[in-house]
Amino acid sequence: MTARYITTPIYYLNGTPHLGHVYTTVAADVLARYWRLTGADVMFLTGTDDHGQKVAQAAHEAGESPQAYTDRLSIVWREMSDRVNASYDVFIRTTEERHYKAAQTLWEKLEAAGFIYRDVYAGWYALRDEAYVEEADIVDGKAPSGAPVVWVEEPSFFFKLSAFQKPLLDYYEAHPDAIGPVGRRNEVISFIKGGLRDLSISRSKFDWGVPVPGHPGHVMYVWIDALTNYITALGYPDTHTEDFKKFWPESIHLMGKDIIRFHAVYWPALLMGAGLTPPKRIMAHGWWTNRNEKMSKSVGNVIDPFQLIDTYGLDPVRYFLMREVPFGQDGDFSEPALIGRLNSDLANDLGNLTQRVLSFVHKNAGACIPTPGEFTPEDRELLAKAAHLHETLHDDMAVQAFHAYCQHIWEVIGEANRYVDAQKPWSLRKSEDPADHTRMNTVLYVLMEVIRHAAIYAQPVMPSSTGTILDQLAQADRTFEGLKTPLKAGVFLPEPSPVFPRIEVRLR
Repeated sequence: MTARYITTPIYYLNGTPHLGHVYTTVAADVLARYWRLTGADVMFLTGTDDHGQKVAQAAHEAGESPQAYTDRLSIVWREMSDRVNASYDVFIRTTEERHYKAAQTLWEKLEAAGFIYRDVYAGWYALRDEAYVEEADIVDGKAPSGAPVVWVEEPSFFFKLSAFQKPLLDYYEAHPDAIGPVGRRNEVISFIKGGLRDLSISRSKFDWGVPVPGHPGHVMYVWIDALTNYITALGYPDTHTEDFKKFWPESIHLMGKDIIRFHAVYWPALLMGAGLTPPKRIMAHGWWTNRNEKMSKSVGNVIDPFQLIDTYGLDPVRYFLMREVPFGQDGDFSEPALIGRLNSDLANDLGNLTQRVLSFVHKNAGACIPTPGEFTPEDRELLAKAAHLHETLHDDMAVQAFHAYCQHIWEVIGEANRYVDAQKPWSLRKSEDPADHTRMNTVLYVLMEVIRHAAIYAQPVMPSSTGTILDQLAQADRTFEGLKTPLKAGVFLPEPSPVFPRIEVRLR
């Protein structure tokens, strides 16, 4: 059986979820749901990054201990995953005992292999990003992300990242699809070719983190701790578990482009140093802006994803996020664009097609899946387009092209809408010729078959709404494999109701 291991980054507990976090989580969920429908064995991981100086500082400002603070905030992030209907299998926290064991074992293996040494770190640090910053990258006292930097000097352990420049370049040359999209891959390779400096991997001025084994007074740099979560969830340090052997070779990490360097440079090097293979694929998405400005609380242009869900519904918001912008590119959020997309694609195209066909069947075809007659070339062409979606959509998901996945489904929905207008089943219904009634049943059958394909393939994006459509089609088997069996005529259908009502909202 095919296996897939799909991860979001574990989210940092210094605030509350925003649109970018929802975007990553929904994308990972779409991918997980898709592969499950193919029959694959899937593990979907998400969770929270509980450690780090910034979290300790936030806890202090809240008048709580770091443990109490992270216990409280982690619930908020788990609720975010539940709120967006993410079908995660594991929700991990870095304060779990199993994670301490995994992170400390990884450290010990790197140390035993000679890749860790002790020195003093003196340089710039962006606390907001929990990232070290090169002086050449600082502009007006800020990191490239816009985070302010401070000068830090403290005893530290270092990882010999410089030793992995050639191994990383060799690996990425041998695995051209290991980083996506292509633009991000080119950036990573350019960064590695520019020369890698050894990385400070411990902190000694605070104690909220995984203790460095054998070296009291040091805790692991939060990113070393955080990245290890991906193998903790698979049972590491035991690499012989069924989960580790099955899932790690098929790992796909999804994250925002701002943390690609941690995942595509530091993480593979750490794994190589410990004798493990890098993740199979690292896919970085772009940022959502608001009216072409980066979202910021200080600017006051942050989009509340949960307000959107309350206003427009979860599945419509999920669809918009996946359809509007190619995954990997930046996208500008616009409420009019959201409403336009939902009214056009959902209410008009899929919703109206489903409602008009099923209502017509309910009133004029005995409320049952009709028995078709002989298929015409037009019928066969439309049915073939629906059947061919399987290969097209597989190619889309292989590269996480969620927008193309939606687009290809809606192209067939568009063909079905043109087909129903051309075939005019309502006119066939009025004819007194029995052959026309048979033809009407054939047209309805073809349309219902196409609606079934569209709904089953759209399940990963809109699981609840498509479930309602498949309920109205009286379809129990909702797997991709089940599409190989044609619709069974004579099945009684419940009375249909609209799934995607038009949105009439007066924008502020």
